[in-house]
Amino acid sequence: MALPSEILKALQTAGLVSSDPVVTALTGGVSCDIWKVEDGGRVLAVKRALPKLRVAAEWLADPARNFHEQEYIRYVAGFLPDAVPQIVFSGPEFFAMEFLGGEFSDWKKSLLAGHADTVVAERVGSTLARIHRESWLDPALARSFDTDKNFYDLRIAAYLLSTAEKNPASAGAIRAEADRLGKTKVALVHGDYSPKNLMVAPGRLVVLDCETAWFGDPAFDMAFLLNHLLLKGLHHAPAAEPFHKLVDAFLLAYRTTSPLHAPEVESRASKLLPMLTLARVDGKSPVEYLTDERKKHFVRAFTSHPIQNSTSLEVLVSDWFRSVAAH
Repeated sequence: MALPSEILKALQTAGLVSSDPVVTALTGGVSCDIWKVEDGGRVLAVKRALPKLRVAAEWLADPARNFHEQEYIRYVAGFLPDAVPQIVFSGPEFFAMEFLGGEFSDWKKSLLAGHADTVVAERVGSTLARIHRESWLDPALARSFDTDKNFYDLRIAAYLLSTAEKNPASAGAIRAEADRLGKTKVALVHGDYSPKNLMVAPGRLVVLDCETAWFGDPAFDMAFLLNHLLLKGLHHAPAAEPFHKLVDAFLLAYRTTSPLHAPEVESRASKLLPMLTLARVDGKSPVEYLTDERKKHFVRAFTSHPIQNSTSLEVLVSDWFRSVAAH
């Protein structure tokens, strides 16, 4: 896919590229177009949000989320400059940022390959906790990231409500939690804090794809990240124990970095976690690596009880990995 002429012209006008840069369309994202643009020694990543996401189900979203993604990056750069990419061009429909090549790789690839590095998990936990801590009850951020409709379309409807439709026995609890989630306004939420959006290199962790940024419940970020670690453990079963250690490392780092807020966040995350885990089987964006129907059935069977009966996050995680080992 070629770089649209209007984007090329804007980059040329800004003096960032010449008339004939080398352009490579990057794959992997469902919500945006991304290009690698090379011109001499400069390498950029150019991103444009899509109005219709590339998934099997009908999934529409406002491309204006491109603006909020840039605002999230700028905000986090104010106190964790190495944790976000540097923006080099800002536009209403697209933006250009540093390209993370070389030693960088996304954490998802490492996890799928079976590499469970607790040092990375600690950095993932401390980075998230710092963002939540810095933004906690900030009225200016609450106004800047009043993106309820975008978060509803991309997360509440696509993950929770679509999952409720396919699981009538749990539908009441899921819909009640969706309603509660939408009304909770506490801190800045990334909205897609998952391994595929965490770029790892020696000494640096970079958070990408914050287009779902929202001032709401930080428990969503915690549960969203943890559900990926649980599912990666299931994917690698019976060799799942290293992923249990990743969860422990992530949580310890979060608690250490934000000790005042962690208990509250964890309490709500324990309710969201089984719902989001089920959503990666029955929601609009199922994980592609769980192809074994027995494992999908395991997710549905396991999550049924904690969705309808509250439990602590530690008990939930321990029960999950114990059940995975026995599966």
